[in-house]
Amino acid sequence: MPSKPRPTVRPKRLGAVLRRLRRNANVSMEEAAQRIDGDKPKISRIENGRMSAKRLEVEALLELYGVTDAQTVNALTTLSRQTRKKGWWQQYSGELDPDFQERLDLEDDAARIHTYQPLLVPGLLQTPEYAKEVIQRVEKAATAEEVAKWVDMRMARQEIFKRPTPPQFVCVLDEAVLRREVGSRGTLAAQLGRLVEVNSPPELTIQVIPFAQGWHAGLDGAFSVYSYPDPLDLDVVSVDYLDGALYLEEDASVEKYRRAFDQLRASALSSQQSIDLISRLARDLNS
Repeated sequence: MPSKPRPTVRPKRLGAVLRRLRRNANVSMEEAAQRIDGDKPKISRIENGRMSAKRLEVEALLELYGVTDAQTVNALTTLSRQTRKKGWWQQYSGELDPDFQERLDLEDDAARIHTYQPLLVPGLLQTPEYAKEVIQRVEKAATAEEVAKWVDMRMARQEIFKRPTPPQFVCVLDEAVLRREVGSRGTLAAQLGRLVEVNSPPELTIQVIPFAQGWHAGLDGAFSVYSYPDPLDLDVVSVDYLDGALYLEEDASVEKYRRAFDQLRASALSSQQSIDLISRLARDLNS
């Protein structure tokens, strides 16, 4: 049975900002509903991301909330238009888990992506061969055609780095990622070579936490922080678990993971030291 549709990232981001602005302006939900000729449940659905607010509704609400800053108004009206934009992955939407669709939404709009991975190279940096091995291990019942399709989709995700203005990407890896033989030694060696190739600070930065560091702030598991190019500085955190991902938007939770990522970078080797280590391990695998 298909998964029940969930609010996607853009309406949730817009709704979260409108809720914050309404509360800061001490405007009730009833007053907001009256301004757009709606009712309280409609405002609730908009603020929870379960309904997309139209541009004129957003403009009316911002006027009610006393928001006159042109940059903020433009950012939110633009976001209201984007809530109806379909992503490149819509051709796969009937087969994608809602958690994964949410991740694709997050990646597609982000200005910055900070990710920590203790076990595997993240999908945005995987080679086709490495991705194939990972997918085959996870989707044991998948046919060869299905695996090939998922590999193609994973490679399509990486197209965000070819945009005129790609997101800034910072990836912190545990040293275990570099030593775990996913597939053959050749597959891992090629994957390590790819990490060396794409590393180009500050646009795309790779850092490694060495085994010698011992305890560090990422021992609880993988997570990513997505930041967006609007004046309201909204961030979303995704936390991976066995059967999906948890998405966090509350300020306190997001700040906790921001601090954890800063601590991870402080525990890691510098980008150049990391690339030196990755290069040495790749040479060892090829020898």
